[in-house]
Amino acid sequence: MSIATDVTEDYIPPHPAPFTARPSLPELVRRMRRSLLEIWHERHFEEPFFATRLLARRFFICNSPETVHAAFVANNAAFERKTPEMRHALEPLVGDGLIISDGLVWRERRRVVAPVTHVSRIHALAPVMTEVVAERGEAWAARPADAPVDMLTEMGEMAAEVICRSVFGRRLGSDSARQVVRAFARYQRGSGVGGLLALLGLPGLLPRLRAWRLRGEVRRIHEVLDRLIAEALGAPAGETSLIRAMAEAELRDSGQPMSPAAFRNEAATLFLAGHETTAGTMAWAWFLLSQSPVAAARLRAEAVSVLGGRAARFEDLPALPFTRAVVEETLRLYPPIPLLAREAQQDVELAGQPVPKGGIVMVVPWLLHRHRALWPKPDHFLPERFLPDAPPRPRHAFIPFSLGPRVCTGAHFAMAEAVICLATLAQRFAPRLAPGTQVFPVCRLTLRPGERLPMLLDRVA
Repeated sequence: MSIATDVTEDYIPPHPAPFTARPSLPELVRRMRRSLLEIWHERHFEEPFFATRLLARRFFICNSPETVHAAFVANNAAFERKTPEMRHALEPLVGDGLIISDGLVWRERRRVVAPVTHVSRIHALAPVMTEVVAERGEAWAARPADAPVDMLTEMGEMAAEVICRSVFGRRLGSDSARQVVRAFARYQRGSGVGGLLALLGLPGLLPRLRAWRLRGEVRRIHEVLDRLIAEALGAPAGETSLIRAMAEAELRDSGQPMSPAAFRNEAATLFLAGHETTAGTMAWAWFLLSQSPVAAARLRAEAVSVLGGRAARFEDLPALPFTRAVVEETLRLYPPIPLLAREAQQDVELAGQPVPKGGIVMVVPWLLHRHRALWPKPDHFLPERFLPDAPPRPRHAFIPFSLGPRVCTGAHFAMAEAVICLATLAQRFAPRLAPGTQVFPVCRLTLRPGERLPMLLDRVA
């Protein structure tokens, strides 16, 4: 079943061209060093399931709604564990945080963490989003119109400010958020190539050496988080925060609260998952709108009609369907985590093929979201395909926040934040690329539009 849509523009955003012939080993390594998005053959955008070998390792790729469901839902217990490479890449930063833990630790932590970002709490968390976005609008208005901003940094700092105030309370904010954002960016820049090579079966020493090189960034992040946690837990009783909510929860098996180390690990996880992925999505959305005048005009008209110049609030979200559709189409084209890899914990069968214990099973949103059998014009930017009256899409064809028991706990939080951001700021600004800027997706820990995204903040009101 494919997903139809009316075409309003004929814009194809930048993406790596899949190869059409088997590449030589040097060419494959060269592509991998640039980005994991560049290793796919054109047939991989059509196959429902395939096994492939890259250098020393064999991978099983689930690439249809049915095989995705089989791996991450029906057989989730067999594929609960993240790959050793993912654990090596993130463990220095998040310890045994929810993003890479499994087994009892994962189950206990999720029972504590998931409720604090549950969809039922978004109405209580959204005022912080409204407040931070309104402040960003005033900061943009104070800038000279001809002075470019790095939209990736702007959205990173804004998303980090939202997370900082939500997790640690409104008293704590900008300076700490900026410190963490900059350290995270340096950590991600240094985490790329070694992890990719290790994923392909090259020496396990590589990720450990990389972690050693990044220890300064990790120390800076941990120092900021430790201070914020102490201040948040020492705040007056009326000061709400997600950290306080987690502190008041108990681990089911022990009946005890989480340890200080666990608090820091989960705070680091919330920061990583809550600011990095959301910031990248919002930066990509501004880029896409800058290249799509029809979509930008429609989003702006919707925002002006609903908001009348004020900042968006939680109760406005149902009245902003096109803004939400822009966010969802951005997530389809540029999923924040474009590759989800798991290590089989037992022998299992997928799509009629045996997968041995220790085998690496992948769900690749980058492929699934551009699958030729699921999406007409899969490489085009067409927000209309996500409007409420669009034909329904196959379940599990769109998985920007993963799926199954390990689905992102902050998915609703992220969606609300992105819609509030775009609708509020689009009323006053039409960001456009600085002259000479070349944009191309780069995959490291997350999918980014390069290291920087220089844009000019044109005024529209």
